[in-house]
Amino acid sequence: MLETHDLGRELFERVNAHLASKGQSVRAGTVVGATIVSVSNSTKNAKSERDPEMHRTKKGSQWYFGMRAHIGVDDVSGLGHRVECTAAKVSGVTMVDKLLHGNEDTVCGDGGYTGTERREELRGVKARFLIAEKRPKVKAICNRRKREAEERWKHRKASLRAKVENPFRVIKRQFGYVKVRYRGIAKNAAQVLTPFMLSNLWTVRRHLMPATGELRP
Repeated sequence: MLETHDLGRELFERVNAHLASKGQSVRAGTVVGATIVSVSNSTKNAKSERDPEMHRTKKGSQWYFGMRAHIGVDDVSGLGHRVECTAAKVSGVTMVDKLLHGNEDTVCGDGGYTGTERREELRGVKARFLIAEKRPKVKAICNRRKREAEERWKHRKASLRAKVENPFRVIKRQFGYVKVRYRGIAKNAAQVLTPFMLSNLWTVRRHLMPATGELRP
């Protein structure tokens, strides 16, 4: 039912609408990010094969096999407002247009999103793109003063970009979502909206609880 009627996305959007009514979602700028959710390498199934919709990708020096969850979060509250899923091999830069709510003044991302502002599907976006420079490019600046200025600017962008890491931490640590549960992108995309919805509630739980005047440990 979740998959057929897209109920996961509807629940996700309704919870976000409720949080917005409570003043918990500013929706000014968007920070984009992605995380890899692994899938079991087991072939103990009827076809004796791994999920054909999942793919391998390399991150650093390690290979992963599974799905990539792409999210867009508010750069002030850190609440997620867009979630999309693809095979792990799909680059995050190709998904940015699907992660924006349309009223951004800024779009932030790490070095993996280099070139985002030049993509055809984002030409109409008026937001300012604050994409981190890759480390080798910064180190290549010969002028010390310019390099130090670029390092400070890079640190400032990193502090904004850090907002996107919290939802990933919450779904993996608080809710134990570290591996996909089903076969196929569609089923997992429908299911993954639930932990991201819970992540938003978890993030602002103290603001939603009524004040009792009691101290809690």
